Amino acid sequence: MSEENVILVLADGSKVTLPVLGGSVGPKVIDVRKLYAQSGMFTFDPGFMSTASCKSAITYIDGDQGELLYRGYPIEQLAEKCSYLDVCYLLLNGELPDTTSSSQFKNLVSHHTMVNEQMLFFLRGFRRDAHPMAVLTGLVGAMSAFYHDSIDINNAEHRHVSAIRLIAKMPTLVALAYKYGVGQPFMYPKNHLSHAGNFLYMMFGTPCEDYIVNPVFEKALDRIFTLHADHEQNASTSTVRLCGSSGTNPFAAIAAGVACLWGPAHGGANEACLNMLNDICQKGGVSYIPTFINAIKENKDVKLMGFGHRVYKNYDPRARLMQQTCYEVLAQLDSQSDPLFQVAQALEKIALEDEYFIKRKLYPNVDFYSGIVLRALGIPTKLFTGIFALSRTVGWIAQLNEMISDEDYKIGRPRQLFVGSPRRDMDELQIPENAVH
Repeated sequence: MSEENVILVLADGSKVTLPVLGGSVGPKVIDVRKLYAQSGMFTFDPGFMSTASCKSAITYIDGDQGELLYRGYPIEQLAEKCSYLDVCYLLLNGELPDTTSSSQFKNLVSHHTMVNEQMLFFLRGFRRDAHPMAVLTGLVGAMSAFYHDSIDINNAEHRHVSAIRLIAKMPTLVALAYKYGVGQPFMYPKNHLSHAGNFLYMMFGTPCEDYIVNPVFEKALDRIFTLHADHEQNASTSTVRLCGSSGTNPFAAIAAGVACLWGPAHGGANEACLNMLNDICQKGGVSYIPTFINAIKENKDVKLMGFGHRVYKNYDPRARLMQQTCYEVLAQLDSQSDPLFQVAQALEKIALEDEYFIKRKLYPNVDFYSGIVLRALGIPTKLFTGIFALSRTVGWIAQLNEMISDEDYKIGRPRQLFVGSPRRDMDELQIPENAVH
């Protein structure tokens, strides 16, 4: 931490001295915690565009350089050399596991993949046509009723048990929501399969015949899990932290994150991107792209989904990895002739070469490719955000644990800039005598 200070000179000539804090990497921050006490004023920052809400040692993003680090390790290295569960271990514990720890952790997770059988009765209370994210939000929140031996958020052992349960059972819950919606029997998990392989089996297996996990699909899904495991203080992570700051149980806090992720501006972005590509296909395919691009340039209320990012002002490092995975899956399926994939490739090429997009730093982001890959794997569009929630669960838990362990942690309570009516008295009102009281 830095020992620098900044001095703010207010309009009345008074001065406020605030400390400047420096992290291990990244920009310094001005500590404004005592600003109100010294000046009687708050800061105003809608959307937290310039506000650090916490200290964190988990994930670091350099948006200008297009860099993403989990516990200091570049996402490119982790996606190439580690499994998703090894990345989970890293996010939870701060270090990558050795061979023994990796085996023990994977064994622990694989033996907690089943859910309480009574949850199936709870599931049947939903309509068959309910959105999978509505079902998933309910199921995750309900876990506190089925696993009430690990709901004390201030108990480190409880948090550890709930973390393992959530990581292990989220694939089961997502598959459960899918099977229920399509009217197929639920497939119980198999402990000998990998985390991604088990999910594919529960999603697409049936009691009628053996299901063989395709290794290319398994690798692709594991990479999707890794690329979405954490992403600093985004909306859903901040929601989990804020919810957990009240002392609620871990399952409720994660359910809040699932609900936040459901928003189309957050976890639903890859679904929106796929819808855009489908719309282009319906209007003429590759030949329609120049018209589509011109409509964007002329601000004709047309949105380019899957390009640009709130944080990244360079190429999203996850997008490069997802692009590679996309081509691997499409080659396996021999789907290069699919009109949607042709549109995606043509749109990507134009956007990367067009000065309009280059100037505005509108590079493809991870959502542009992940939706294509998930579609190729057979995942229905409505379940895309559920896959995202499954992947991000470990990041939410790691962030929640970090917050609880932070000596500066307090219940979240933002201030506001009030723009309503000042105090007024009812004596000034002319109330009719026959008014109902």
